Amino acid sequence: MHSLRLTQGSSRARQFTLLAAFLGWLFDGFEMGLFPLIGKAALSDLLGSGANPGDDAKWFGAIIAVFLVGAASGGVVFGWLGDKIGRVRAMALSILTYALFTGLCGFVGEAWQLAGLRFIASLGMGGEWSLGVALVNEVWPGKSRALVAGLIGAAANIGYLLVAVLSMFLLSFIGGVETVMLSLGIPKAGVDHLLENSAWRFLMISGALPALLIFMIRAFVPESAQWEEENAKGSTSHWNRSDLLGVLGGAAVSLVIVWAWSPAGPHPALATLITLFGLWCAAWGFLHPVKAYLARARSSGSLRNSESEIVRLMLLGAGLGAVALLGTWGSTQWAPRWAESLDPDKTHHAKEWTLIWISLGAITGTFLAALAAGKFGRKITYATLCGGSLATALFFYWTNHSVGPWFLGTAFLAGIWTASFYGFFPLYYPELFPTAVRATGQGFAFNFGRILAAVGSLQTGTLTTLLGFPAAGSVIVSVYVLGIVLIQFAPETKDTGLPD
Repeated sequence: MHSLRLTQGSSRARQFTLLAAFLGWLFDGFEMGLFPLIGKAALSDLLGSGANPGDDAKWFGAIIAVFLVGAASGGVVFGWLGDKIGRVRAMALSILTYALFTGLCGFVGEAWQLAGLRFIASLGMGGEWSLGVALVNEVWPGKSRALVAGLIGAAANIGYLLVAVLSMFLLSFIGGVETVMLSLGIPKAGVDHLLENSAWRFLMISGALPALLIFMIRAFVPESAQWEEENAKGSTSHWNRSDLLGVLGGAAVSLVIVWAWSPAGPHPALATLITLFGLWCAAWGFLHPVKAYLARARSSGSLRNSESEIVRLMLLGAGLGAVALLGTWGSTQWAPRWAESLDPDKTHHAKEWTLIWISLGAITGTFLAALAAGKFGRKITYATLCGGSLATALFFYWTNHSVGPWFLGTAFLAGIWTASFYGFFPLYYPELFPTAVRATGQGFAFNFGRILAAVGSLQTGTLTTLLGFPAAGSVIVSVYVLGIVLIQFAPETKDTGLPD
């Protein structure tokens, strides 16, 4: 299979690299959006008629939070793997992880089993982003990187768009699948079992299809020449498996933080203390593999970069990522649910149309943000994205009282700005870290913010109950002000290229 690999640096090699990463991100986005679509039906089935009122909502929130923590952990674990054994092999493993364990979700019999498998699947989803970004940036030439970053950001949002379309036509889709399965001779009882309750089992099993990408990746995608150069120097030998115990501890502490803000958690004052101490512990655990690597590299004399500067950039990058993730997961991701409350008539598909228009805006915004950062500079672009996100989100919340053309238009506008960061980060993050720690560094920077996003998402539900969604969303999006401050401490990397 390795004999089919294309020559490094060739045009076709770059195209296959981008195609593989793009499809990986697309399926990543589709599977992230899949559970919100079918989670209610799945939990109703798994919990049964004997469940207490509200149990399904508690499990739903818990599984979303577990997913976010898993993605944060996976960004570091698979980033570590990509820096140790290579981008291509690690990316193949990350896709295999999220595809295989999403597919296995279709065979569970208990809600806790679904939560466990979603956690493992999310490890691969968090890792695939950091690995794909590192690989594509190292393979594509500098002048093309802004456009490629836009494609990266758009891919996951196209996945979300496909989920919205599937949700709108789910009943007819299930009917078509049933006809095909029966025509293949599958027993009626088996077909009914797979397709009952909104076909959640069939859709989960279908989530294993991205595993087919692995054959293309292993056959045609060349390894990064920059990583191979580091490997030849012996730099990759300083990574140690035992360091991942820190990540395990960080994930456990992160789950405690999520529990502290759940309905079963303690008083808010105690939850705040748990969060502050827990975030310090989680950051220490997630940073541990890189700090241990840098210490070994320094002792061997092969460290060419400042250890303190790399850690500072990882923490700063995590802050910038947290602003964007908290802004979307804590506010605009709730817009479809808000639309459904304003127009509960399911035949109008208010929830689906809202998600479609936000996704279309997101696809547009990711391209524009990457191109703007390439032309005007990274710092001014990020600050502008924060200001635009704050303004358009507030405009969306406070100028709508019913679902109609104005609602969908302002949702599209908010989607452009609030999702634009996901075209910016694939361009900026790789420029912050040297090749030897690039996948791990940007995996931490982008994914650590998911822990705060999990807490923010839980708080949005509480604030919505107390204040209504427009006021709750307005509180959450104030985080963009912090982003404008943080970017002032970040380096400007325009025209500098990727560090060695």
